[in-house]
Amino acid sequence: MTPVMRTARTAVAVLTVAALAGCGAKVDESAEDTSASSGHYPVTVSNCGVRTTYDKAPQRVVTNDVGIAEIMFALGLEKHMAGYVAPDYRAGRQDVPWKDGYDKVKWLSKKQINKEMVLDAKADLVFAGWNYGFGEGDNFTPASLKKLGIGSYVLTESCRSGTGNERGVMPPLEALYTDLTTLGKVFDVEDRAAKLVAEFRKKVADAQAGIPKDGKRPSVFLYDDGRDKPVTSGAFAGPHDIITKAGGDHVMGDLKDTWTTVSWETVVDRRPDVIVINNYGAVTAEQKKEFLLSYPPLKDVPAVKNKQIFVLDYVDLVESPRNPDAIAALARYLKGIRAS
Repeated sequence: MTPVMRTARTAVAVLTVAALAGCGAKVDESAEDTSASSGHYPVTVSNCGVRTTYDKAPQRVVTNDVGIAEIMFALGLEKHMAGYVAPDYRAGRQDVPWKDGYDKVKWLSKKQINKEMVLDAKADLVFAGWNYGFGEGDNFTPASLKKLGIGSYVLTESCRSGTGNERGVMPPLEALYTDLTTLGKVFDVEDRAAKLVAEFRKKVADAQAGIPKDGKRPSVFLYDDGRDKPVTSGAFAGPHDIITKAGGDHVMGDLKDTWTTVSWETVVDRRPDVIVINNYGAVTAEQKKEFLLSYPPLKDVPAVKNKQIFVLDYVDLVESPRNPDAIAALARYLKGIRAS
């Protein structure tokens, strides 16, 4: 399920420092990212506020979740992967430019990632996120992996912040661009990373070209799941930038968190014009739509009254190379609403 738990940033700093030391890497407290003048390595990068020096590129990376695997595929790093762990989400895997990655890299499991999986894969690095695989509850953390001699890279969207339970330290698209750029340095594919970031920025700019500079922006609520209380996204999860860059007004954009839970009363009070459904899991998008349209407290919400409900897949909405295309798709939908 989409992650909703958050923990303190200070913990991730300590844990990640310890973990990355296990991947032929060492912590470096210097002020700037650097490479040795005699070659690319050693190279120093910052990940969730922790600086680490790599003496060589990891060779047996295991990723957790589909969006994270596709970040590696988009960078052309299949040869550096021992496998990926991900549920069988509905989003098509044959319609993306990096579809060959799914054929080249072993699908290790559809179940929750654990130490046994990564040990069996002889992993030297695990690329996951807090509540995208990493979590104290299962003792699957950078610190616990470090004890096994396995390094970790933390998905930037999931970086822990402050001293509370919240996650998120930068806008969602910047998190994607940051991971592409940082991993480009780690694996010595900086040119490819820079090209991807430029292409993605252009896709977003092209999607925004047709959005009126003035006038009312349709307000949008992201519905992930939940009947008693809805799971949604705040300012630091992918949907925030997807909604706002597509010309919408994110009704939960004031929540300084990634994925979180709100009350239905809050949704009713904010009266979204559009609801975007996150399509994943056992409950289908159609079932979610039927629930929203039939749930009595929502009957006067404009999105429900006008049946303005749009569906995006899970991998579109979490940090992934599909985010720019999701922005373009939602922008087209919102344009149609403004024109009607």
